[in-house]
Amino acid sequence: MGMPMELQTVIVTKGKEQRVQGNVFVLEKEGYRLYPLDVPLEVRRTMQSEASGVAVVRKLEWEGSRTTVTYELVSLYSTN
Repeated sequence: MGMPMELQTVIVTKGKEQRVQGNVFVLEKEGYRLYPLDVPLEVRRTMQSEASGVAVVRKLEWEGSRTTVTYELVSLYSTN
């Protein structure tokens, strides 16, 4: 039996991100998701919304059918 996993190329926050310090944020998502590390990715509030910035994933953790993504915002397009 295989493990269900999604490959992500965009960080979709749905407003659930939490600032750790400075421009570093943590986001928890349901299920197992794989994000490329150390590669600039668009950050969006929803998949249909405009990109709000660019971030680089610094750390990725899988545990208990949840993914925790730690990313650094490297460019912000808008404050809204």
